[in-house]
Amino acid sequence: MRTIALVLAAATLSLSACAGPATAAEEPVAAPAATRIAKEAKGLKTAVFAGGCFWGVEGVFSHVKGVTAAVSGFHGGNAAGAKYDIVVSGVTNHAESVKITYDPAVVRYDQLLRIFFAVVADPTLKNRQGPDVGAHYRSAIVPTNAEQAAVAKAYIAQLGKSGLWDKPIVTAIEPYKAFYPAEAYHQDFMANNPRHGYITRWDAPKVAALKTMFPSLYRASFLRDAG
Repeated sequence: MRTIALVLAAATLSLSACAGPATAAEEPVAAPAATRIAKEAKGLKTAVFAGGCFWGVEGVFSHVKGVTAAVSGFHGGNAAGAKYDIVVSGVTNHAESVKITYDPAVVRYDQLLRIFFAVVADPTLKNRQGPDVGAHYRSAIVPTNAEQAAVAKAYIAQLGKSGLWDKPIVTAIEPYKAFYPAEAYHQDFMANNPRHGYITRWDAPKVAALKTMFPSLYRASFLRDAG
């Protein structure tokens, strides 16, 4: 019954957010390795990334080795506004985000940042990504500790000097606030809806780029939410 409910709920999204015009996905960018390497203690860490519709952000990081959990949700606003239909109305401070848990012994935070800028989000787009427009689709890095914040600041500065983009980088580093998981039908959306039009045009190419550009970090299987 849970599977049927998820499918029916997902079907209603075809006329909602994360369902922009049928145009091609952005090209991946050869983001350089970070010169400021993350120095992280042993043990699992968490990080939050906002890069447009959370389906694709979750989809990419769910294929990264060392990532042990990837949860779609909302960050930046309060609990009352942390509901999909409210967030997409544009009246909250939330961004569609993904909270990941990762093992730095397998994949470091600076490597996650590199993947984010290479295949997940266009850092020159303000309050939009791909076909989706609004502050809730902004790109943002949300560190959860001082080391992540230092690495993120250094990497964005490095990218700004790289000449990879003609326009300035507008991706912000935002302070961590409470993260609120999205409704169940948003979790594992790419795995559950591989033929959804938005997924095939916008998000599947990002996973393909991850496989091509980061073969040592790519995991073929989709990491499903244990919840």
